[in-house]
Amino acid sequence: MKYRIAEFDPLIEGILIKRYKRFLADIKLENGDVVTAHCANTGPMRGLLAEGAKVRISISTSPKRKLPFTWEQICVLGTNNEEVWVGINTLFANKLIKKVIENNLLNEIIGEIETIKSEVPYGKDKKSRIDFFLTPKSSNPDKRNVYLEVKNTTWIEENVALFPDTVTKRGQKHLIELKELIPESKSVLVFCITRKDPSFFAPGDDADPVYGDLFRESLNAGMIPVPCSFEFHKDHITWNGIKPLKLKKT
Repeated sequence: MKYRIAEFDPLIEGILIKRYKRFLADIKLENGDVVTAHCANTGPMRGLLAEGAKVRISISTSPKRKLPFTWEQICVLGTNNEEVWVGINTLFANKLIKKVIENNLLNEIIGEIETIKSEVPYGKDKKSRIDFFLTPKSSNPDKRNVYLEVKNTTWIEENVALFPDTVTKRGQKHLIELKELIPESKSVLVFCITRKDPSFFAPGDDADPVYGDLFRESLNAGMIPVPCSFEFHKDHITWNGIKPLKLKKT
């Protein structure tokens, strides 16, 4: 039985009518109602946006919300022509990876962790913020602090998960800053692959060749990449393990 990393109230199912203005998606529910849901993923969502696709949304009762619905998942055909549910809420990626760290699923890579802090300033003039700043336990043989950045990953070609799916100046900047932390600190880049079907991970050279070059330079300097895969369901998410790298350019 696969390890459940997160559980939540069952999501509402429907059909995607269209996604527009980056932040919005019109969805037809099973009862025939059409609702507008917030889309946290403002990128191109390469390979995912098929009108008529099955989707899942959550609902919030907060009076502060302009839109009560949030688009959470979409169903696509995977690498073996099977249905695969993909998590598209980018705001969920950091929560998921924090659970992975707290459940000691990365201990072989980062060792035992004492504290986890979010959004800690770092980099030149402390103008950037790292997703997670980790301090090691006294039992950890590597006494360096860990700077860990998370990238939500949904794009796949054949059986390879790819990031990024578009040019990302911000992502390029993160690679440069992670590289500069080495060797005094430990730099870790986690790719949160929100689908179960990839067998490998590679940088998205076709989408952003500059990112691909910087990624390889950072690897050579000692940055640690961790492509984590997850399987999404209507009411829970399971841990699908760490995928190997495939770095050779085709």
